[in-house]
Order: sequence, then C-alpha cells, then structure tokens
Amino acid sequence: MLFDDSYKVLSETAEIKYTSKGSKFLAYAFPVKSEEEVKQHLATLRQKYPDASHHCYAYILHHDKSASRSNDDGEPAGTAGKPILRQIQKLELTNTLVVVVRYFGGTLLGVPGLIEAYGESAAECLSNCKTETHTIMEKYIINCPFGDEKDVYRLAKQFNIHPSPMPETSCFSAEIKIPLHKVALFKAALKDYYRITTQYTGVE
Repeated sequence: MLFDDSYKVLSETAEIKYTSKGSKFLAYAFPVKSEEEVKQHLATLRQKYPDASHHCYAYILHHDKSASRSNDDGEPAGTAGKPILRQIQKLELTNTLVVVVRYFGGTLLGVPGLIEAYGESAAECLSNCKTETHTIMEKYIINCPFGDEKDVYRLAKQFNIHPSPMPETSCFSAEIKIPLHKVALFKAALKDYYRITTQYTGVE
C-alpha cells in the first residue's frame, strides 16, 4: 500500500571506517534498484575482503518499500543486520543497501556493543550520502485516432504531463507518466474524451 506519492533514495555511494575495541568495521552504502544489484555488491565486497570475519547487510527496495531484508552473517541474531536496517528506515530511504564488513579485533563486544557498532557505522556511512526525492509516477500508453492528437495534447497540458509519441502504430500512441496524486483527476478528465483510450503499463 502506498502512503505517499514520493520516495527518498541515495544519489551516491559512500564508505567509512569505524572501530570499536580493536574491531574494524568497514561500512558501505549503495543506491540499488533490484536484488540482483544487491547480490553484485555483496559479491564484490566478499571478493575484496575474503578474510573478513563478517559481511553483514540490510536493504530496502521499491518505491513502496515492499522488499527488505537484513542479514547477520554469523553474528548473534539481531545484532548486525537489524541495527543496519533501522538506520535505513530512520532516514526513510528506499532502494538502498548498506553493507558492514567486520574484522574481529580480539575483544568480544557483547550484544549491546555489536548493536551499537553496526548501527553507528551504518548511520555514519549514510550521513555521508546525498539523497534525492522522487515522485511516484504511473505509466500509461495513451491512444487516439490520427487527427485527434490535439485532444491528447490539450489533456496533457491540463495536467502538465509530456507525451512521448510512439512510432509505427496504427493510431496515434504516446507514452505518458502521471504523478500519483494526479491519477484520479486524470482518469475523471478522460471521460470527456471518448475517443482517447489508455493502457496502464506500470509505476516508477
């Protein structure tokens, strides 16, 4: 379920080093759009730091934050992945992956110490990233007979949207993107243009 018509993402990557009682924590933040990208970043870091004690991570995906996961990678349950995930949630981010690579320093940190170390390293890393806000857009193909294009452009002007005509079609067709908060009004306005049809193609 969508609660807002916008979402916040990272606009760049970042990395920091955090230490606690001899243990070294290397935190990385990445903008991502899919689980495949998550896997690629994890594989790269595991290859770069094959001798690390742990590669813990958390991520949130999609404009509606419908996919998320945290992983402790061998640390006591709830001491690594969840503290990282909480930092992503605290900033209301999505399409974001944070990985914290740990080198054990010889001194046990205990459950509170681990939670603090993973949470603080993730927070510090994310604080070094710039963010940007995107508007959720519904995508449609809009169609009408050739000769009625003026009605499409009149409708587009009314809602400040920009049709992208599609080539080689049997009628006038264009791709459009409509901000989520304008969709209901747009559909209501369509009733005055009976020769115009639309096909929903997704959201971004």
